[in-house]
Amino acid sequence: MKLFQCQNCGQPLYFENTRCERCGLALGYLPDRETITALKPDGGEPGAEIWRALADAQTYRYCANAAHGVCNWLVAAAHPDAFCAACRHNSMIPDLSIPANLEKWRTLEFAKHRLFYTLLQLRLPLETKAKSPAGLAFRFMADVPSGSSIMTGHADGVITINLAEADDAERERRRQQMGELYRTPLGHFRHEIGHYYWNRLIAGTPRLEEFRRIFGDEQRDYGQALQDYYATGAPADWSEHFISPYAAAHPWEDFAETWAHYFHMIDTLETAHVAGLAVSPKLPQSPGAVFDFHPRQCSMDRLIEAWLALTFAVNSINRSMGQHDLYPFVLGPHVVDKLIFVQKLIQSAQQPGIKGDKGTGRKRGTERRLSHAGTA
Repeated sequence: MKLFQCQNCGQPLYFENTRCERCGLALGYLPDRETITALKPDGGEPGAEIWRALADAQTYRYCANAAHGVCNWLVAAAHPDAFCAACRHNSMIPDLSIPANLEKWRTLEFAKHRLFYTLLQLRLPLETKAKSPAGLAFRFMADVPSGSSIMTGHADGVITINLAEADDAERERRRQQMGELYRTPLGHFRHEIGHYYWNRLIAGTPRLEEFRRIFGDEQRDYGQALQDYYATGAPADWSEHFISPYAAAHPWEDFAETWAHYFHMIDTLETAHVAGLAVSPKLPQSPGAVFDFHPRQCSMDRLIEAWLALTFAVNSINRSMGQHDLYPFVLGPHVVDKLIFVQKLIQSAQQPGIKGDKGTGRKRGTERRLSHAGTA
């Protein structure tokens, strides 16, 4: 994620900010320019709510979902769509007559917009269902008392998210119940979008053979595979082959988990890059790195080594605060091969006009165990 600042006064800003706390100007996100812009009311008719952006002097209006406090993205004033590039993919939102639903939906929308930040940067195909049968849609749904529980998941281009995932206590309960190392709303979005792009970029294409060679045969019965996983768990040596225990359940889940972790890595390393971070531990053989590169424009070797240095440092800081590791995972050689596949797949799928990233491979002989995770 980039860093942002107010064009009017220079105040540092977060991605979700809607008002500058220093100068008081309204703020909005311009997805085409990948920036937060300060806004001033345009001299139009009263109530038109047209804003002029300081970033480019053009006129915009807020996404219709700004009325609910769940979106700060902007739409060009002349654009026919009331919703922004992220919100127009919503096919169902929760019942907002229930006050608790609005706050949970807001949490989930903030995570979804961070997902779209990366999807738009990567120039991945991103039509809506209204534009294409192969398009993408989101449903935000809440469990109904005495009814069946809503399952978070993906089917036929529709990603369903249970509002319970926005409840910290409930999400932690589910994380522990399922023996997961990590569970966040943003993680859900990154995982489920991986399923969508498997269908979009791999199924029925020449890439399927390579996928099966690296991840396994997805023709294996999916329902039975999940049933077996929940009955017996992952194999004891899962970390030798998979990024997470759940990835061991089925090749589809392995791909979705790997896709999500690639997004974790490039987004977090982009933040380190733009923040000018450097890690230089005062131990002779500890990993260090200067994040002077963009993570979408480097080899997997460099990406992995920078990631190990950063997460080792942040995990150590978390432990100093009595918190769990930020990134409690191991990147073994098999996992790195899968990450390389995801990186190459994304680069090959970029829409026309985007500059191609360079260097997707791993150097020969890079067979060391890439691990910094340990036990507390």
